[in-house]
Amino acid sequence: MFYWLLKRIVIGPLVRLLYRPRVTGLGNVPAHGPAIIAPNHLSFCDSIFIPLLAPQQVHYVAKAEYFTGTGLKGRLMAGFFTGVGAVPVDRSGGRASIAAIDTGLRTLREGKLFGIYPEGTRSPDGRLHRGRTGVARLALASGVPVIPVGLVGTDRVQPNGSLMWKLGSRPEVRFGAPLDFSRYAGMEDDRFVLRAVTDEIVAAILALSQQEYVDMYATKAKALASRARAEAAAAAQSAAADLPEAA
Repeated sequence: MFYWLLKRIVIGPLVRLLYRPRVTGLGNVPAHGPAIIAPNHLSFCDSIFIPLLAPQQVHYVAKAEYFTGTGLKGRLMAGFFTGVGAVPVDRSGGRASIAAIDTGLRTLREGKLFGIYPEGTRSPDGRLHRGRTGVARLALASGVPVIPVGLVGTDRVQPNGSLMWKLGSRPEVRFGAPLDFSRYAGMEDDRFVLRAVTDEIVAAILALSQQEYVDMYATKAKALASRARAEAAAAAQSAAADLPEAA
């Protein structure tokens, strides 16, 4: 009920009015029944535009921090993500991530749409990064089709790291043709198959989003960028310290 209230009365009409999002391939998404929604990830607002435009509710994973905030803001955020069907995931890995995959399987077996970002986190540089194999494991274990999605321009609506949305851009949501991996049924524990399936999904996303691809996990790209910034700051500080003092 809360989801449909947000979509049809509260957030949905406002977002459509202000941003006029373009959507293509909507007929590729089933109006009923399970499927995996697999988009690229440019911005936090990706998780708003996809559910607003899809013909049925999309349940998706979200980082656990969205559910554990304190104070009024934390409670409102946790209530929002719970209301729209988000599933908390601990991105530190281990058993918590496995539990999130299990929750995804349960959601799919209930006949619902489940959204998961193959990159695992937002792109730090606008490029499409190497996919994590969780999406492949979900596809093979559930036997449902994967709908690749190419998001374009959502990073201009809400740049990475920004809390505010900007006007003046029309984002695009491009739903691709369903991918069928039934030929790999029963092989969800084969790491080579998981990698092949993941790469096929990412290739389909790339064809839709037309991004530059880099064969590196987004988490590693973020770490390298953070280290480069730290080194640049240290170099600047060192250079400033070496300048002669004014007389």
